[in-house]
Amino acid sequence: MSATDISADILQNIPDGFARHWRTSPLTEPWEPIYSKTTADAVIIGLRLAKPHTNSRGMVHGGLISALADNAMGSSCGVRVKDGGRLVTISLNVDFLASANIGQWLEVNTNFVKIGGSVCFAQCLITSDGEPCARASATFKVAKAKPV
Repeated sequence: MSATDISADILQNIPDGFARHWRTSPLTEPWEPIYSKTTADAVIIGLRLAKPHTNSRGMVHGGLISALADNAMGSSCGVRVKDGGRLVTISLNVDFLASANIGQWLEVNTNFVKIGGSVCFAQCLITSDGEPCARASATFKVAKAKPV
């Protein structure tokens, strides 16, 4: 989905502080535009929900929520990892609390990160228009950066 597939009024309705997400991938490309806001402690990901984000029942797909939660938590751990370590997901758990619908603002906010010597732990709350729709937790392996 490209920016031209979304009406201009929806694109203009992005919360303050969010800009196009800097970390793109082939998986998330069809879901664009994805937004993020980086704080001292976390990377918050946001998305205006549209039809390409839904399942066959017209609700936002759990796979989208899971992938964005993994991205937000991994990026948030990355903000705190020293020495350029890279993160690889070891486990990801998602609990779906409510449905999210087309037109709503989906936000993935990491609210806890614990950095260990070789493992990172995180949890996040996913909301749609400010109401909780899922929660997630993940564990990441901290791989040392390869020498250049």
